[in-house]
Amino acid sequence: MPIEPRPPGWVLPDVRAVPPGVELVAVGAELTPGMLLAGYRRGLFAMPDQGLLGWWSPDPRGILRPASLHVSRSLRRSLGRFTVSLDRCFDTVVEACADPRRPHGWISARYRTAYAELHRLGWAHSIEVWDGTGRLAGGLFGVEVGGLFAAESKFHVATDASKVAVVALADLLSADGQPDRLVDVQWRTEHLASLGVVEVPRTHYLELLGRALEVAPALGAVPVVPALPGPADAGAPASRIRWRTG
Repeated sequence: MPIEPRPPGWVLPDVRAVPPGVELVAVGAELTPGMLLAGYRRGLFAMPDQGLLGWWSPDPRGILRPASLHVSRSLRRSLGRFTVSLDRCFDTVVEACADPRRPHGWISARYRTAYAELHRLGWAHSIEVWDGTGRLAGGLFGVEVGGLFAAESKFHVATDASKVAVVALADLLSADGQPDRLVDVQWRTEHLASLGVVEVPRTHYLELLGRALEVAPALGAVPVVPALPGPADAGAPASRIRWRTG
């Protein structure tokens, strides 16, 4: 199991008392592993606001149920072009997501340091997507707290590579059939909606979060990934990802 970091020295607001539609709930506190985990457990996540440390709770909230992932025909074809790994190069994925040339970039060195420590403690995970030449083509990273996976960012340098990472994540999280697992994507976009992301009111998100936090993590401190895919079968999610070996 992941290792609990030092408790934070601040107390975040109770999101249940926040008026509907208000999304920036607090500003300040500390950007530490313990503070980040406290935020996720309260339905908050950290993101800058005009240079300050902001604590956000979108209303409505974008979520994905892992078993409800939608894989289009074209994406299903793309799955065969890539191999996938888990936690093979976490820092590299975060660095790619933090590329300052990307629009709306927000992952500064402070955030990278905090996520790296969460990874070292077994909370934060990355999924890497590789092309046929062995180049890192895309990926994502986030933090798993019980049955919640708080997806923080993804990137791609090849078409569909970040979508393949989402498929791999959903397959891992849905493998045990636990219905209360939840992927928090913060805000729904049309791109994410094409993968099955939906919006729920904050009050409902907090109910779902409470149930998710009671579930044991699927990835854990040392995730176990299937070594090789089986025969292609649309009805067997684990077989559609080509897991990288060696």
